[in-house]
Amino acid sequence: MSAVAHSLAAPGALAHVPTSARAVLSVDLAALRANWARLNSASGRAECAGVVKADAYGLGLAPIVEALGKAGCTTFFVATVKEGRAAREVDAAATIYVLDGLLPGAEAEYAGFDLRPVLSSLPEARDWARFSRDRGRALPAAIHIDTGMNRLGMPEAEIDELVRSPKLLAAFETTLVMSHLACAEVPDHPLNANQIRLFRELRMLYHGVPASLANSAGIFIGDTAHFDLARPGAALYGINPTPGRDNPMRNVLTLSGRILQVRKVPQGESVGYGATWNAKRASRVAIAALGYADGLLRAGSSLDRKAGGSAIVARKRCPIVGYISMDLACIDVTDLPDNAVRRGRSAIFIGENLLIDEVAASAGTIAYEVLVRLGSRCHLAYRGG
Repeated sequence: MSAVAHSLAAPGALAHVPTSARAVLSVDLAALRANWARLNSASGRAECAGVVKADAYGLGLAPIVEALGKAGCTTFFVATVKEGRAAREVDAAATIYVLDGLLPGAEAEYAGFDLRPVLSSLPEARDWARFSRDRGRALPAAIHIDTGMNRLGMPEAEIDELVRSPKLLAAFETTLVMSHLACAEVPDHPLNANQIRLFRELRMLYHGVPASLANSAGIFIGDTAHFDLARPGAALYGINPTPGRDNPMRNVLTLSGRILQVRKVPQGESVGYGATWNAKRASRVAIAALGYADGLLRAGSSLDRKAGGSAIVARKRCPIVGYISMDLACIDVTDLPDNAVRRGRSAIFIGENLLIDEVAASAGTIAYEVLVRLGSRCHLAYRGG
C-alpha cells in the first residue's frame, strides 16, 4: 500500500476527505469489481486473474486486492517480492506470482509468503530448483516463454533445454506456463498470430500445466488467446483495452485539485513559467493545487504554440493554460459565470466525461504512464467498498 494518506468509506459512499487535502484521487471499488466481472466474462472458460503491480497501478494495493477478492479473483500478479508480501497480508489464500522472477540470492525472500516466481531464464530455473531441494519440497513457480516480445522470457532454445532436463524440472513444481503479447492493442497485427501459434506449440511441452497469454487487450482478441488464465491489469482500472473502439470498461477514478485562487489576467499578459501562454483577451484563471508532483504530466500543458489538456470546473471543460508546474495547474475559466468558480472548490482533471485515455493523449503518452503516477501524493479516497 502506498504511504500516501487514504480513507475508506461505507459501500456506496465516498470516504471523508480532510479539508486540508489539496489533491484527491477517488477510487470507485464497485466499478473496479464490475470491470473484473466484465473481463472474467470476456475471458470465456479461462480463469481471470488480476494484475496489481506498481501499487495496483498507483491506486493502492491493499484495498484493490481486497476488492478484487470480493469479486471472485483468486490469482494475482505483482512485479516485486515486496508487492507480493503486501498482497499476501491482504489475502492469505490467493495464488500470487512475482513477474520480475528471481534475482540471484533472493530465493529466501519468497519463504513464508507462498509467492511464486515467474522464471524467465535457465539460471533462474536452476536457482529455484536448488532452493527447492534445500527446502526439501518442490516449490511452485511459473515458466515464462518469450514468443516474440524480446523482453523477459526464455527463448525457444532455452525451453527445449529445460524440457530435456527432467531432474531440473522435477526439482520444482511448474504451476503455470505463460508468455506476453507485444501488440494486443492492434488486433490484426501479424505478431499476435505468430505469438499465439508459437505459444500453443511450446506450452504443449508442459502437458497438463495451465497456460496464460492474454493481457487486458489480449482478452478481446478472441478465445485463441485465452488459454487457461487471463491476466488483465490496466483494463481493471478503466483504461480502454480496445483502442479505437468504445471503451467496454467503467471509469474507476476521479482526480481533482482544489482551487487555491482565481485571478484576473489582462490581455497580453502571460501565465506560468517561461511566459509561454499569453492571454488573447482579458481572462480569469483558476489556480488549482495539482501539478506534476501529483502525477499530472507537464507534457499536457497548453502553450501559445500548442493546445494541451483540460479540466472540468463547474461541470464545464476549461483549458489548462501555461506550463503545469510541480504543485499547480492554471485553468482558463473566463467563460464561466463569476460565481461558478471560487476558492476551495475542486477542478476535475480525470473523471466525469474527461477520461484517462484522453488525458494521456493530450500529454502525448499512454494512460498506463498517467495512472501509475497519480497515487504518490494525492489523498486516496475509496467508495463502493
